[in-house]
Amino acid sequence: MSLTKSARCTTPVYNAFVISSNNYSTRRHVKNPEYQYMQDSDVPTLHFQKSLPRLPIPELKKSCARYLNAQRPLLDDNSYKHVEAQVSSFANGAGLELDKNLRKIDKQNKHTSYISKMWFDMYLKDRIPLPINYNPLIVFNNDPKPEFNNQVIRAANMLISSVRFMLSLRDGILAPEVFHLDPKKSDTNTFRKVTKFLPPSLSWYGAYAFKAYPLDMSQYMGLFGSSRIPETGKDRLVNDYKSKHILVQRRGYFYSFDVLDSEGNIIEPSQILSRLNYIMSDTRPPNEHPVGILTTQDRDVWASQRHHLLQIGNEKVLKHIDTALFNLVLDDETMDGDDKKVIRNFLHGDGKNRWFDKTFSLIVAGDGVAGVNFEHSWGDGVAVLRYFNDIYKETTTKPFVTPDSVGNEQDVDTIVNKLDLNLDDKLKENIERATKAYQQWYSSMAVNYLIYEGIGRNKCKSYKVSPDSLMQLGFQAAYHLMSGKYVGTYESCSTAAFKHGRTETIRPCTMQTKEFCDALHSMNRPSDAELANMIVKCSATHSELVKEAAMGQGFDRHLFALKHMAEENNMQLGIFTDKEYKMLNTSILSTSTLSSPAVMAGGFGPVVTDGLGIGYSVMDNAMGTVVTSYTPHNDGAEFLKALYKSFDNIKTILENASIYKA
Repeated sequence: MSLTKSARCTTPVYNAFVISSNNYSTRRHVKNPEYQYMQDSDVPTLHFQKSLPRLPIPELKKSCARYLNAQRPLLDDNSYKHVEAQVSSFANGAGLELDKNLRKIDKQNKHTSYISKMWFDMYLKDRIPLPINYNPLIVFNNDPKPEFNNQVIRAANMLISSVRFMLSLRDGILAPEVFHLDPKKSDTNTFRKVTKFLPPSLSWYGAYAFKAYPLDMSQYMGLFGSSRIPETGKDRLVNDYKSKHILVQRRGYFYSFDVLDSEGNIIEPSQILSRLNYIMSDTRPPNEHPVGILTTQDRDVWASQRHHLLQIGNEKVLKHIDTALFNLVLDDETMDGDDKKVIRNFLHGDGKNRWFDKTFSLIVAGDGVAGVNFEHSWGDGVAVLRYFNDIYKETTTKPFVTPDSVGNEQDVDTIVNKLDLNLDDKLKENIERATKAYQQWYSSMAVNYLIYEGIGRNKCKSYKVSPDSLMQLGFQAAYHLMSGKYVGTYESCSTAAFKHGRTETIRPCTMQTKEFCDALHSMNRPSDAELANMIVKCSATHSELVKEAAMGQGFDRHLFALKHMAEENNMQLGIFTDKEYKMLNTSILSTSTLSSPAVMAGGFGPVVTDGLGIGYSVMDNAMGTVVTSYTPHNDGAEFLKALYKSFDNIKTILENASIYKA
């Protein structure tokens, strides 16, 4: 099948929301640079950006073969034969011309990646609410010094470190993000000296010679001064690269103050402390009509309400919210050491003291527990985690505010702005309705977590299996034990090794994992030695899938792009309209890993009503899992019981298998 002339693919112009050298100034001559900057890298922030390799488009036949491999464990023989026929027709027909046009478009847009615009559009066109559905949470570990977990002290230190990080980024002296295959050989002064003197057009190749891989930093400037704006049909992203103020929310009220002076330098810690103390001293009861709750709604509904807010004279306040460097949320509620409460508060809260459209919100609870909730369209976890790790390290080792610090600022009441919005009866009714709907929604979601001790990164190394593969195998075994089924499973993998890379999907449900789970749960269970060999095969297969995804050789983004182009040209293709394609892309198990010494917990909501949202981390001697689910559509608590049993089985198998005995 070929495309007719009238249906031939057009060539869009990519206009991604990314940083460029134009967004940076050169390093300024500032007073007290030790305070102004978190980092002063010899290698400029964007030094490697120009020479980053471009995200490859895999070969069509390989993408089709990988798609079939992902479908095989989910389908019976008849369904699989049907999918094979559809794939063959596509690969030898319409797919050829779609793929040809995709490559043509890619060549005409060498400044970006083939997936970039489509991926932005996918996020920005989706009309479902942001909290739970899209915005993830990451919670910091507490400061090891208890006295620094005071709410205002911790908020002040995190605010200062955040702005120091931002200024280092803005002035181009934040250290570039580099993945070091062998840090002892490449994370060195020699590496930095060599790559610094290479021209940007060659710098990536110099790093590669050290077996180091610079990562794309095009998303980083989107961290600050940014917001997602609801519009009917498709949202938009805004960014003020010269923003000087932050937004603060408390008890449903909005405040703002400048954290940079007229010359662009960070104000003194005592001034920041004074301004936060002033906000904390506001004795008004919680806002009866908190406008932030409106950001919890369907995007078209919120877009209409925001338009009405603008019509009745709130343009200046909304612009101040949109362009703030970030949102600092001060909650009255304490977490009381309750892990479920922590996850719920940072994932969704009650919505009254949130503004989910901001690129990220730095949330500090009443007892100093802190975390980040971030909007997802502008970027992925790589940029957020770098920021997260850097400010945690600094605030716990080099705080600028201590329990002995005192505020020192006159007329603070004239410096901190109270951002009051004009509301009419219509908007007050909208707020009341949104509050009830949101409460009903998040109350239907269950949160459960598991810390499984006794097996972790160290044990996996001794067993010669990948920790990530072992976690994913546990998820497959648990779901099969609970339901007797194999389902569409999603694991996120960053493609930040490429210019404007986003993510690729790993499909952890494989024929190898199915074979293991079937054997594990059969009446004629094989020996532990045989099962251990199966685990090793699962690990090898999974590691290959991870490698392919990270190198831009997965199939999901390629097929996504081809499907997108087919839809733009009104083409109905069986490969994309079949129930089997929909089933694979209905992520009953949606998983993502986040491991860092700074992280207490991370997670997200289910991506489908009957699905499970699985955030997990691998520690040296334990494995942690946070599971969200909607009752009564799925049972996260039951899944974790099955997961505990599955980890027990896997651990016993590996311990008992003779091939691993000394």
